[in-house]
Amino acid sequence: MTPDIEIDAKGLLCPLPVLRLRKALESAAPGALVQLVATDGASWIDVPHFCAQTGHELVEAEDWEGVKVYLVRKG
Repeated sequence: MTPDIEIDAKGLLCPLPVLRLRKALESAAPGALVQLVATDGASWIDVPHFCAQTGHELVEAEDWEGVKVYLVRKG
């Protein structure tokens, strides 16, 4: 799947990766795919929680040797 929006949040600490994701989703069209790339370990908990609380779908979450890659569909 090719994301509509890509966010590079590598090196940013909690809560900045989720805040960047929230901002991108606010301006995205319904159904848009947003890819977030982060290195903050807390994002592994924060992103799924954010999606569950806001009605967005966490399509995919992968950990590539400490680099977390999330694909979120706007709800």
